[in-house]
Amino acid sequence: MFKSLTERLSQTLKQISGQSKLTEDNIKATLREVRMALLEADVALPVVKEFVDRVRERAVGTEVSQALNPGQQFLKVVHAELVHVMGEEGVPLNLSTQPPAVIMMAGLQGAGKTTTVAKLAKYLAEREKKKVMVVSADVYRPAAIKQLETLANDVGAIFHPSDANQKPVDIVNGAVEAARKQYADVLLVDTAGRLAIDDTMMAEIKTLHQAIDPVETLFVVDAMTGQDAANTARAFNEALPLTGVVLSKADGDARGGAALSVRHITGKPIKFLGMGEKTDALESFYPDRIASRILDMGDMLSLIEEVERKVDKNQAEKLAKKLKKGKGFDLEDFREQLRQMDNMGGLMGMVDKLPGMGQMGQAMNQMQGAEKQFKQMGAIIDSMTPLERRFPDKINGSRKRRIATGSGTQIQDINRLLKQHKQMSKMMKKAGKKGGMQKMMRGMGGMMGGGGGMPGGGMPPGGFPGGRGPFG
Repeated sequence: MFKSLTERLSQTLKQISGQSKLTEDNIKATLREVRMALLEADVALPVVKEFVDRVRERAVGTEVSQALNPGQQFLKVVHAELVHVMGEEGVPLNLSTQPPAVIMMAGLQGAGKTTTVAKLAKYLAEREKKKVMVVSADVYRPAAIKQLETLANDVGAIFHPSDANQKPVDIVNGAVEAARKQYADVLLVDTAGRLAIDDTMMAEIKTLHQAIDPVETLFVVDAMTGQDAANTARAFNEALPLTGVVLSKADGDARGGAALSVRHITGKPIKFLGMGEKTDALESFYPDRIASRILDMGDMLSLIEEVERKVDKNQAEKLAKKLKKGKGFDLEDFREQLRQMDNMGGLMGMVDKLPGMGQMGQAMNQMQGAEKQFKQMGAIIDSMTPLERRFPDKINGSRKRRIATGSGTQIQDINRLLKQHKQMSKMMKKAGKKGGMQKMMRGMGGMMGGGGGMPGGGMPPGGFPGGRGPFG
């Protein structure tokens, strides 16, 4: 997300941040570039105008001109104004009501409402420890009801059945009653979408809203539609008392126009970002962290929280004990490390939150190559028998041919993996002797590709910043 905007702004602001003295001319030139970058990112014109005016006003004042480092202070002003545009602070869900707290999801067809309901159900169950029920009032698309039932089973939410012959109001009233009887903390209501805003749709959703009086009415909108997303949200907000916005498919939006426009145009906070297809790919929206990402300052807080939440600590502890006992690091252990990385959104999902990555075009390309090779490694190990994973030395020529066929790879790929595993296994033994769990993932960097970097040389031998791997 924000890739093109980050690249453009980083380049522009880098030129001014090193200046020891700012003049009206270089401020004017920089703001012209900032304005163009925002417009190209499909940020709504009124938002761009107000943003640039506010930055200009602060930049020509004493706040910047009398600072010890005016260039750096200018960058801080831009960051602060980005935060202001997106809403100052993250606004959490309001669940302080007599259970069940009813949350209604609205939006156009294809925006990702049903998937977002499942993601939110998982989010509330895992992070808020809530008992969640879901129901679909989309009687026009029976497939949507079935889809929600499948997703509810996947995320461990209670599914309240409904069918196309029922009236939406009857469905939601029945669901509220069922949620009370089953002591659900939260009821998520998936409503029908349309291909465009129409009077019939608005009348129906207003009736539903009056019937259940939800504590939260969230508008789900496709971030890839740019400033159109903000305009659609405004139209819904005029018909419904929205309490917040969920930007779906934000991982596919390289521009970021929607994130920067929605709050200003609707006056409603963005509460969540959908960052992928998986049911755990939902992030709380924090304006300050998003502003840091846009300006390529990284988002270490989100990264740390993600590691804490997604890394299997029991598995890591088990491996640490195994290494301390002097037992080898086999391919089963290596597969688990790759799985943990995949849970974190892959290598790109992690480095995207590190500072300065937007200016490392070549390194990012190399890391994308590394990501592909990790997936290939996982496929190769998955094609092995349990015996082969535990005792890689037993993998002879005929076994390699079978593994290559099963994984859709070449025998040289199998040989490369076995060689890299052997290198990593040696490093794991050293880490085990010293008890240094934090050195575990350095091995992953050290084993990849002859130069000690990841495939394609993307990562330095020291591994991740601070000498740490992503899992310790």
